[in-house]
Amino acid sequence: MKKRFALCLAMFLMFNCVTMPKSAAVSVSASSAILIDASSGEVLYEKNADQKMLIASITKIMTGLVALWYGELSDTVTVSKRAASTIGSSMYLKAGEKLTLEALLYGLLLSSGNDAGVAIAEHVGGGNEAVFIQRMNETARALGMTNSSFANPHGLDDKNHYSTARDMAKLASVAMQHPVFRRIVSTKTITVYGRTLTNHNKLLGVLDGCVGVKNGYTKAAGRTLVTCVERNGRRLIAVTLKDGNDYNDHKALYEYGFSLSPASCICAGGAYLGEVPVSGAAKEYFPLMAGGELYYHVSEYDPVAMRIELYGELSAPIAAGTPVGVAVYSLYGTEIGRVPALMGEEVTEEIYGPEDVAIWNLYGPEEIPSGVAW
Repeated sequence: MKKRFALCLAMFLMFNCVTMPKSAAVSVSASSAILIDASSGEVLYEKNADQKMLIASITKIMTGLVALWYGELSDTVTVSKRAASTIGSSMYLKAGEKLTLEALLYGLLLSSGNDAGVAIAEHVGGGNEAVFIQRMNETARALGMTNSSFANPHGLDDKNHYSTARDMAKLASVAMQHPVFRRIVSTKTITVYGRTLTNHNKLLGVLDGCVGVKNGYTKAAGRTLVTCVERNGRRLIAVTLKDGNDYNDHKALYEYGFSLSPASCICAGGAYLGEVPVSGAAKEYFPLMAGGELYYHVSEYDPVAMRIELYGELSAPIAAGTPVGVAVYSLYGTEIGRVPALMGEEVTEEIYGPEDVAIWNLYGPEEIPSGVAW
């Protein structure tokens, strides 16, 4: 398998949705909703964000991301009879037809093709859709989507297929970091294999800065929508579930979100975090530096606290830049984010000189007289 999604996890394993310590001056008609800052994971607004609900075709965000991690865009996919006969929204595939995986991803994410979803799952799963679905659930667990379960690659109603607004925001935040995924979901229209595909996300080109990502609908799930908007270097993500007024609600959420001042930099990448003791080293203490950055909405008077949690006791040698723990930041006793703590310089082992060795050999490590300098 050429793609190893575990390698991609490093950039978002520390992702942590945290909530602003104030209520948002906005309301939506959705049964469940959330608005987050994609860079920090900070929650700017939420309503029943952890309620498990049917999600319809926004499922395809996960399908697309897993396909990109485990497949190759240039792969040739032969459409099965089962895939071609999948009910619901379609890119109108024909059994036996051959397309690239990239073309199917456009059909999946623009036309919301359920047939494309099955074709992708069968191919990337090595001929077994169940293998692909297992990878969807493994990915969900890796991303911290603790209230999600996937039973298919397209989002048709199933009692074992559900998610939450918070979990889908986590997923979208990661997916929009993938350049190919981002390119596809921001495309308004494209022609592939003689088919003109049009993006079902009507906010593209209408809502200032909208760059994706996916909408969905079934009678039971209602209207579901995940969007991403970028303005002035800030990236926000909104999710609404079971919302008959979703487009207007998303506009209102972004109007509110971008009206807030940018989050403050709590920790800059490479910042000094303090010193820690290291056993068996040439000196007792060594500096730690931040392996990432953290932004959060605070005032100059807010008492942000930081503590270092080491993975274990440190002993030489340790290479500079090695992750040895995390810096945990909190506000009024509530955790607001974590940043990897890296060893700030090379840690070499203590070197004993000839005189040290002579004293060691004469007395032994437990018998050195108190008057002998060691």
